[in-house]
Amino acid sequence: MKKLLFISFLLFSGQWLGAQNNEPYRTRSFGFDWRTIQVQVEDNQLAPPVITLGEANRIVISFDHLAEDVTYLQYSIVHCDADWRPSQLSELEYMDGMNTNNVEDYAFSNSTFAHYVNYRITLPNDDVQLTKSGNYVVLVYPEFEPENIVLQACFSVSEQCVTVGAGVTSRTDIGYNTEYQQVDVTVSHPYYQIGDPFNDLKVQVSQNSRYDNEKLVTKPLRIMNDVIYYEHNRDLIFQAGNEYRRFEMVSIQYAGMGITDMQYFEPYYHAFLATDYPRYGSSYYYDRTQYGRYVIRESNASDSDLEADYFAVHFTLDEDRLQGGNVYIDGALTGHLYDENSLMQYNEETQQYERVLFLKQGAYNYMYLFLPDGSSQATAAPTEGNYYETVNEYLVKVYHRPPGARYDRLIGTAICYSGR
Repeated sequence: MKKLLFISFLLFSGQWLGAQNNEPYRTRSFGFDWRTIQVQVEDNQLAPPVITLGEANRIVISFDHLAEDVTYLQYSIVHCDADWRPSQLSELEYMDGMNTNNVEDYAFSNSTFAHYVNYRITLPNDDVQLTKSGNYVVLVYPEFEPENIVLQACFSVSEQCVTVGAGVTSRTDIGYNTEYQQVDVTVSHPYYQIGDPFNDLKVQVSQNSRYDNEKLVTKPLRIMNDVIYYEHNRDLIFQAGNEYRRFEMVSIQYAGMGITDMQYFEPYYHAFLATDYPRYGSSYYYDRTQYGRYVIRESNASDSDLEADYFAVHFTLDEDRLQGGNVYIDGALTGHLYDENSLMQYNEETQQYERVLFLKQGAYNYMYLFLPDGSSQATAAPTEGNYYETVNEYLVKVYHRPPGARYDRLIGTAICYSGR
């Protein structure tokens, strides 16, 4: 058993995710030692990371560095277009303040087997004020080493100068109450000028913060006075998926929900999740989830950010080997990224998919998605199934870029939920 655990642990302890040139920015780290990146709205940790320009709400970025001592860090901010690539604006145009700032809010872990330093960046702050709407990425790096990015964190700033309405239905343009959900969007702009809605607007819709199946539409169905309608658009049809699976590891004294066993193998605790089985072909079962997110929590801690420990968490999916693609663990715990970190390995001996992730104590959501070879969009069909009753969170963003503009203004957002 110990040999198996050691081999499994090597799978994730040797990972290194290098920077991806010319790819869209994503919230992620570039080294195993940088863990648990959370980008949250202050005082609302389960909301999508979107704040309103000029209002008092703020974004809080927190993360851990597995280390015995502090690493002095700095950060810079990049303004992005709707596709999360750098916009044409200079930093003088999208922010007030210097664009190289020190990360001064940090603290050491307390009474944990895994020693780490917890860092926190809050934006806007006394040093940085954002002056434009749109998407932003914060790049974090060791002091005076801007070329050595250790992690990046993404969030959005909206003007909310239009009213965005959104709804979800299982009665889609390709079937009624089957395996799909369709989003309809309206944009009401009585006090905001939009000269050419057919060419100047982009409507982006994401499901449970996933990147792979994000939809972008540019042509409305119709316009009536100052209301723009995006209805009956097949590009806004999503596979419904299934409710996220859940587990909790909030104490070293007992196995929490979804955990069958906990053991200590120096230097860390290991949590063994109950074996998972495919859910396609079965009846839909509602389970209230966090739409793929996680919450850091240690049951006896006064400050879980500093007192929660790290566990080696063992995932097992009892499913025959799927041909023509790979199975990945999806959720905020893997950053919704389908890479070596989230890839399930098929064990020929046990005939099961297995993976070990190094996670901080808390309550987690996850599911298994299948990514076909050559595709960038994953599906729940052969692992979790698609059920029209599934409660999903949809985030709608509306961008405006009139002729001559050099960036995508984020003029409005909305959140809607299926099954409500």
